Amino acid sequence: MSKEPAPPIVRTEIVEFSFDGRKFSGHQGETVAVALLRQGIIQLRDAPNTPAARGMFCVMGICQECVIEINGKRKEACRVPISSGLIIDKVKY
Repeated sequence: MSKEPAPPIVRTEIVEFSFDGRKFSGHQGETVAVALLRQGIIQLRDAPNTPAARGMFCVMGICQECVIEINGKRKEACRVPISSGLIIDKVKY
């Protein structure tokens, strides 16, 4: 009994976005968290009361550890898909 080969992975187009003033790229539609993680970025913000780094934890929008700022609004990086020209900043406390 033979298994059929897995279908090839089809990627969406590459788009550019910025995070904390730096330019990055990722695949259209992947989340901000995943796009940054693929680039080696794991610190998405600082803790509000200490200089401790914060990043992804649950990766499903429950824990709020990956909160970022997009157009002045706080959102979870694991729930926001990237798109061309998206401007993302670390949350400032």
